[in-house]
Amino acid sequence: MDRHYKAIEQAFPELATIESNDLRTGVREAWATAIADNDINDIETVAWLPPVQRDLGLADELLVPHIRDVTQGAITLAEILQERRSVDLSVDTLVAGALVHDVSKLYEFDGMEPTSVGDLLGHPYYGVYVVAAAGLPVELAHIVLSHTHRTSVEPATLEAAIIRQVDNAAAIAIRSQAVADLRKV
Repeated sequence: MDRHYKAIEQAFPELATIESNDLRTGVREAWATAIADNDINDIETVAWLPPVQRDLGLADELLVPHIRDVTQGAITLAEILQERRSVDLSVDTLVAGALVHDVSKLYEFDGMEPTSVGDLLGHPYYGVYVVAAAGLPVELAHIVLSHTHRTSVEPATLEAAIIRQVDNAAAIAIRSQAVADLRKV
C-alpha cells in the first residue's frame, strides 16, 4: 500500500491541504483501496469517462486531471464565496469531497470497458460504499452521491453544491474540445 500512497500523494498534491488527519488518511485510503482492488498500475493513466470519450473522440482524457480541475475549481469558488458572502463551509470537507467524488470510476471501468459496477450501479452509487469503507464521514458519501445528475439526490450542503457545479463545468470543458455547440452532447 505504501507504493499506492506515494502515487496518490503525487497525483493529488491538494491532499496535503486537508488539515484533518482523519480526512486526509481516509481519502488516501479510499484511493489506495480502489487502486489495489482494480489492479491499477498507474493512477495517472486511468481514463476520465470512456463512453463519452468514445462518442466524442476524446481518447486522451484522463481522470486525475479532471479530479484536480474539480478540486482546484471548488477551492477557488469557495474562497470567493467566503470572501464575498461570508458563507460558512468546511474547506477540508470540500477538498476531501472533490478528491473522492470520482474514486469509484476505478471500479466502473476496466480500461475503456464498463464493468458490472458500471453496468448495474454506476460510480456515484458505488462511491458511497468506497468512501464508507475507507471510514470517511457521511458528508463525503453525500458529496459523492449528489455530485452528478446520474442520481436523484440533490446537494444538501454548500460543499456538495459547489462540487456538483464545478464537476459539471469541468466535464463541459472537456466536451467542448469536441463540439462547438454543447447542447448537442
